[in-house]
Amino acid sequence: MKNILFVCLGNICRSAAAEAVMKKLIEEKDLSKEYFIDSAGTADYHEGGEADPRMISHSLKRGFDITSISRPINKQDYYDFDLIVLMDKENFRNVSNLCPEENLLGKIRYMSDFFTEHNDKIVPDPYFGGSKGFEYVLDLLEDGCKELLSQLIKKDI
Repeated sequence: MKNILFVCLGNICRSAAAEAVMKKLIEEKDLSKEYFIDSAGTADYHEGGEADPRMISHSLKRGFDITSISRPINKQDYYDFDLIVLMDKENFRNVSNLCPEENLLGKIRYMSDFFTEHNDKIVPDPYFGGSKGFEYVLDLLEDGCKELLSQLIKKDI
């Protein structure tokens, strides 16, 4: 089983949505027994809370059900997960700094590494934006998750 962790700042928008998108793509290909998907944040602002209601609403319109509960990333995650997928440079800095062993840094990747339809280098935080921001984040996540799953299936990762 491959374990994938998506990480953003508070784990209520981007990483929570990425978890839901990836789970649905995996389920559609009947691969649920081969992958464990989770999400976390680099900050504990929203620990124990549900995802942002705006992200939940926009995701449901696309058929993605966000059920995750916010939690901060912890040192054990670096051992438990095969791949840690980050949304932006601040997340990269925070996750890299928390990493307990240098040899585990190779597990860390940007979501943008998997974009095939977009040229963005990050997944922007939609928290302070309007509906268009949430929709755009979902566009990016769908693009990235499709390619990530494709690479996982091909064993390119």
